[in-house]
Amino acid sequence: QVPLVESGGGLVQAGGSLRLSCTAPGRPITRYAVGWFRQAPGKEREFVAHVTWTGSTTYYADSVKGRFTISRDNAKNTVYLQMDSLKPEDTAIYYCAHPAERHWSERYAFSDTYRYWGQGTQVTVST
Repeated sequence: QVPLVESGGGLVQAGGSLRLSCTAPGRPITRYAVGWFRQAPGKEREFVAHVTWTGSTTYYADSVKGRFTISRDNAKNTVYLQMDSLKPEDTAIYYCAHPAERHWSERYAFSDTYRYWGQGTQVTVST
């Protein structure tokens, strides 16, 4: 069973919006911080956004700051990534992940901080 499941990806024109969702079927992620990463063809996986388990603190990559918003609804065991003003360079597979430990890590932007990952959802932004 995949630990996390992403959904909401698709094809959108530049300037458009998408909302990605991340949930964990049958297991609570409410006490874990969650991060979103993305990987474009031929490129390394890169950090996109991070939210603490309470949802009170968020962090973003400079490339998406002001355009993307990460949030969570712990009652629904779901973390969201609202993506606005999308650009072709946002095209990638988007992954959500959470660490094995519940305490906050200053290394939230590093993929090796996260133990559990989803299979990803494709986002394609056309010109």
